[in-house]
Amino acid sequence: MDMTSQLTPTDNPVLRVAPATPAAAAAYFGASLAFHADVSDVAAVLATGGDPGFVVLDSRSTASWDQGHVPGAVHLPTALIAEQAPALLDPAVPVVTYCWGPGCNGATRAALALAELGYQVKEMLGGFEYWAREGFEFETWQGLERRTADPLTAPADADDCGC
Repeated sequence: MDMTSQLTPTDNPVLRVAPATPAAAAAYFGASLAFHADVSDVAAVLATGGDPGFVVLDSRSTASWDQGHVPGAVHLPTALIAEQAPALLDPAVPVVTYCWGPGCNGATRAALALAELGYQVKEMLGGFEYWAREGFEFETWQGLERRTADPLTAPADADDCGC
């Protein structure tokens, strides 16, 4: 293709559907931040050692939990939320849910179940996969572990990505 030619909007798969107006985009992305937290932000707050103002909830199975989980997280599989959340969670404290990773919607299902019970909730984007891939300490049935950060998910020579 000649680099000087312009694609028409119908030939351009990115622009075939026009971008939202700036006002609609601001509303959408602002709302998205009300529903999501990212792994590095959750880890940074937990690393302060103080009261984070939220509880982290792992919605996976016991076998998955034993394989590795965020230290200090509450283990509550999604199927048990309706029955056990009132005994485990304070409705005045926001909950941040996670599951395996971006290829799994378990954290979304858990967040929905909690919201339906009246909890304020956010989903941790990236889940346990990105927690481990970004090099944050995690707990297994054998104790604490940490992997080297994957340079495709975390900066190699900085404490944060700057975003």
